[in-house]
Amino acid sequence: MPTALREVETVSRERKRRTRSRTISHLDALVVSTLKPHEYDLDPTCISLVCPSCRTWVPIRVAATKRATAKLVPHHTETAGTEDPVRCPGSHRLVVINVDMERWRRRLEEGVAETNGRRSDRVVRKPQAKPAPAVMQMIGAPVDDKKARKLEEAHVKGCTTCSPRKDENSSEQDKTRRTTSFPDIASRCADGRRLAQLAAHTKRVGPVRRKVQMEQEDWNDRRAWALRLLHEQQWDAVSGAVREADVRRLRDQLEAMCWSMNPKTPNGPRLSAWEQADLLSSVILLAKQLDQLDR
Repeated sequence: MPTALREVETVSRERKRRTRSRTISHLDALVVSTLKPHEYDLDPTCISLVCPSCRTWVPIRVAATKRATAKLVPHHTETAGTEDPVRCPGSHRLVVINVDMERWRRRLEEGVAETNGRRSDRVVRKPQAKPAPAVMQMIGAPVDDKKARKLEEAHVKGCTTCSPRKDENSSEQDKTRRTTSFPDIASRCADGRRLAQLAAHTKRVGPVRRKVQMEQEDWNDRRAWALRLLHEQQWDAVSGAVREADVRRLRDQLEAMCWSMNPKTPNGPRLSAWEQADLLSSVILLAKQLDQLDR
């Protein structure tokens, strides 16, 4: 029994952590409940918070006895390894831990769940390029009867199914005259049937379409002519007043320029040779414009 007791006593026991410094910051005590949930960590293994003075994570020295209080450990405002570091004024600041750990953890989980709900984690993949459609599936400009007939002829020349075939049942005399025949529309390929139907449709509605197009062009020409006539009538009604206003404006500009070239005050500022030449060219240009308006 004594040997076992001696072995237990010789094993080193973990000493309780306690605040060794009696220095207290002049700042007011920091209440944890006033901070945001993500600005402090109440996990017993790494209890810490964000210092309001330097905005860095600082550990908290929790008191081992009821007499002592929790304080922020002394820390610097600069990064580690900086020469002549300056201690943060928030060092040794008292901390009032008035938040339950379970309550803090629940608030943090609720905030994370709310944030994850706002941010979609669904992967939006890039859409794959679809194969290009066939020529017959492309939607282009309206096709008239001539173009539809040319498309059908070109298809017949290049397609083995729709190309003309030899008539084996015809006699020798008929073979010398006409030895080929076109297959009916039911035995053609899909593109050939579509082109044949398109050619027949455009041939049937071609005259009506051309008539409607000519009527539309005629109506557009008449509308443009009416608008041009209306513009001329409106301009004739105000052209006289506009001409008088332009003549009056040009005469005022000429008088102002002539007065600047020959000032009435004898001691007034004189223009240089370059300024007089520039002003004279402007006067000549205004005189030509006034002459054109007077005609």
